[in-house]
Amino acid sequence: MKRWREAECKRVHDPFYAGDGRKVAVNPVEIDGKCIWVLGPIIVGGGPSGLAVAACLKKKGIPCVVLERANCVASLWQLKAYDRLRLHLPKKFCELPLMPFPSWFPTYPTKQQFVAYLDAYAREFGIRPRFDEAVVAAEYDAVVGFWRVKTAVVNQGREEGGREYMCRWLVVATGENAEAVVPGFDGAGDFKGPILHTSLYKSGDAFRGKRVLVVGCGNSGMEVCLDLCHHGAHPTIVVRDSVHILPREILGRSTFGLSMWLLRWLPVRAVDRLLLLAARLLLGDTAKLGLPRPQLGPLELKLRSGKTPVLDVGTLEKIKSGAIKVVRPAIKKLMEHGAEFTDGRWEGYDAVVLATGYKSNVPYWLKEQEFFSEKDGLPRRAFPYGWKGERGLYAVGFTKRGLMGASLDATRIAEDIERCWKAEVKTTMAFACAPTRQAQE
Repeated sequence: MKRWREAECKRVHDPFYAGDGRKVAVNPVEIDGKCIWVLGPIIVGGGPSGLAVAACLKKKGIPCVVLERANCVASLWQLKAYDRLRLHLPKKFCELPLMPFPSWFPTYPTKQQFVAYLDAYAREFGIRPRFDEAVVAAEYDAVVGFWRVKTAVVNQGREEGGREYMCRWLVVATGENAEAVVPGFDGAGDFKGPILHTSLYKSGDAFRGKRVLVVGCGNSGMEVCLDLCHHGAHPTIVVRDSVHILPREILGRSTFGLSMWLLRWLPVRAVDRLLLLAARLLLGDTAKLGLPRPQLGPLELKLRSGKTPVLDVGTLEKIKSGAIKVVRPAIKKLMEHGAEFTDGRWEGYDAVVLATGYKSNVPYWLKEQEFFSEKDGLPRRAFPYGWKGERGLYAVGFTKRGLMGASLDATRIAEDIERCWKAEVKTTMAFACAPTRQAQE
């Protein structure tokens, strides 16, 4: 206890104190092997968002600790993404702060190229996450004015042991896609084939010659269907709602980039009308294919609900040719060798792939109810105001604006923490110099 108090006192009066007489601004301070004081922020999540914040902090000379439950950075990309995945937007809209993509990368980098970029990014800024360490609870301790972060060590998928950290700033970087959304279906236990989420899907090669029911018509669902076609499978996609499908490029320019340019001069609804006109000319009437469009335009819908339009990479041609079937009604129940739909039809299938997306896991471990919503685990305030909470709490990767939104928030967070860091150092130095001035007087 004496050692704890001595170290705590020195840490309060000297932000660069390392616990053993040294002065550093890099490593955390371990006390009694139980609680770890972290001089700078703790970043929960070692994906692109967490790496972006860590890099911006490192550039400013502020130490941080990155906690990652998986055994690698960007685990969603490395462990849970299908093989044919590419960035859906041009690379210039997806690069992280302070480091562009290599010039020789294609406009739409592959999964493997993006992972290589993230690995190089971590090396460039000396980011070394604490892997296999899952945060199980984080709560602000008003008595000491710090966040208490408890972790468990992940060993072969099981959580055991763990540590407790204390920090002045807590950055939540687990993002919108922390946990797979797996809906339940009546009769799922009777179905004889595999039922898997896209987080477990790697390639259509395993489904060659099989009838596969794909649930979900977002970018992942559409691309999985295309991948299945390329591997000789027979996919059917369930479309339960309306969906906007846009060409990935218009007149040789990326649809996203063109939209951002047009928004500089025109209101959202005017840009939406232009996008829908171009989509009609290039793709035709998608409603005739069983893919009706929402009432709101694609950009307005994105702003209001966060729902992203599908950027077509060839799936529509397969639908038009009949290689991919579209069914509109929802699934009523699964049966031994197929599915019954809500309109009473029954069709046979050999496998089911759930392209049903992901969700935040923040409510499961963060003991805080003001900044994050308990309902969906997202910041209560919408972009661009959802990056900063109270008492040193921050969020990155929750903007529903992809990597570009995460990069913007990462920059803001680092700048805000830097202001606090400098203010605390200034206060500490003034406190330390006070006895000297008094002695001189």
